[in-house]
Amino acid sequence: MRGKTVIFRLLFCALLGLVLSPAKAQVIPVGTPVLDDYLRRLQLLGKVDSVSSMMIRPVYPTEVMGLENGFDLDSSTVDFDNSSIHWRFGKEGKGKFLTLPGVYKMQYNSNYAFGVNDGAMIPNRGIQQIISPGAFVEYGKFSLQFQPEILLAQNKDYLGFPIEHQATILFYYEYMNRIDMPERFGDGPFNRFYLGQSSFRFNLDAVSIGVSTENLWWGPGRRNSLLLGNNAPGFLHFTVNTRRPVKSSIGSFEGQLISGFLRSTTFLPPFPDYAIQGNSVYYPKAEDGDRHLSGLVLTYQPKWVPGLFLGYGSVNHVYKADISGLSDLIPVFNGRKKAPNVYDPIQDKRQQFSSGFFRWLSPEGRFEFYGEYGTRDNDRRLSDFMITPESGRAFTFGFAHLLGTKNPDRFIEISSEMTLSGQTIREDIRQLRTWYIHDHVRHGYTHQGQVLGIGNGPASNQIFVGAAWVEGLKKIGFQVERIEYNNDFYYYRYEASKDFRNKYVDIVFSLTPEWKFGNILVAGKIQYVNTLNYKWYLENDPNQYFVPGYDRNNFVGQLGLTYLFK
Repeated sequence: MRGKTVIFRLLFCALLGLVLSPAKAQVIPVGTPVLDDYLRRLQLLGKVDSVSSMMIRPVYPTEVMGLENGFDLDSSTVDFDNSSIHWRFGKEGKGKFLTLPGVYKMQYNSNYAFGVNDGAMIPNRGIQQIISPGAFVEYGKFSLQFQPEILLAQNKDYLGFPIEHQATILFYYEYMNRIDMPERFGDGPFNRFYLGQSSFRFNLDAVSIGVSTENLWWGPGRRNSLLLGNNAPGFLHFTVNTRRPVKSSIGSFEGQLISGFLRSTTFLPPFPDYAIQGNSVYYPKAEDGDRHLSGLVLTYQPKWVPGLFLGYGSVNHVYKADISGLSDLIPVFNGRKKAPNVYDPIQDKRQQFSSGFFRWLSPEGRFEFYGEYGTRDNDRRLSDFMITPESGRAFTFGFAHLLGTKNPDRFIEISSEMTLSGQTIREDIRQLRTWYIHDHVRHGYTHQGQVLGIGNGPASNQIFVGAAWVEGLKKIGFQVERIEYNNDFYYYRYEASKDFRNKYVDIVFSLTPEWKFGNILVAGKIQYVNTLNYKWYLENDPNQYFVPGYDRNNFVGQLGLTYLFK
């Protein structure tokens, strides 16, 4: 902790010694209560330039909206002349110091862990909280954002995968041995300090180069990203990215190239000492589970089709000990094509994902439609892909529409999104070709024990529909969601019986109010989770013809506060 503080002080001193032309580099972090979603809504209303794809986040409102200060969306918060916590400094006032919005997040689960896209939060029963203060310093072309996150989680015990499954645990561990995704993070309270949404950058016109621990989101999805989302804590990475679209004679381009480091946990799956006929179900993973992640994402907005955005993303991660060359570090060079039955000792040490995506929006119609189609591994030949494009695939489709009312400032927002990552080809399921798990990189596509992409984990399927009343920063919404957990495991274990009672499904009803009280933004979520066949559990009774699955209920409350300092 002390070493990190010294480093940031040195970086701050370096900023003060530089005299360069002004730059604007402040972002709205992914997952900021109210503001993160509000910015996308502004674009649908035509109040934000529709040249920005919003598919590479965090977004720079200073560049996209031409604001002086990124979080001050309505220019009512920052007043350098009268504020004691925001000020200018240096020669001719070229330096700028801002006290960032203070963020507080709280989540409560009554009976078992539930929740995704919540950043540093963990699978937790009880109450967990994140406190995130911050400051932003800019001088010339350099910027420093220091916004740490303090996590305080009760981490109460709860019933996870039941030992009563007995033989089923063998099938379950085929997955748990290929991913670092513990049900519970230790046996007591879990408290951590993270650097959170912090970064140090050199900003040159439309390009920014720097080091960051910010959460990243790639792709058009509102609720799910196949490649990178905010389901896990932000990871340390180097980045070269655009801050605004780069215009050309054929259209506009955005992009980001990252090189980062993923960390593992030491927490084990349930019943790691369990054995059947003398054979342990758990196989220890590598002691050093830290990995290197590289990624590339590009978007293109054709000049001739306003509102249409096309994109491509690719990620590759590998154990640090297995890095053998540049092709392991830069994803654009790592596609070693081969037939499905050919073993490649280099390719098979990498876990790779790629996706193509689009977003089409119409500010005139206040409507957007988007989709993402991804594949696991980058080793398939084009001919193989054309024959069976559904092999190893995952996809997302969604839309949002703002319906007008008699009041020109009020709207009814309807939205829906569907994400499927469960496989449909029997051979893929039997060979454990499931998203986010891997035979060699047995910590899977995770950081700090949580999946980086779809928050509900490997082979999950979700569909969501929602409606909301919105006016500016105010919103009252109702949502219904169906979540099907690890559909590949269901067919892997229960294919012979085809018993629908073993499917592990959540039906979720949510009330989602958001409101602005002065300079405080409040985002709430009250959820009732009806879980069917919890953890695929079913115990047959020979004396009863039909025994229902093990159904449970969970009450979830979430609160997010954003305090805008003036």
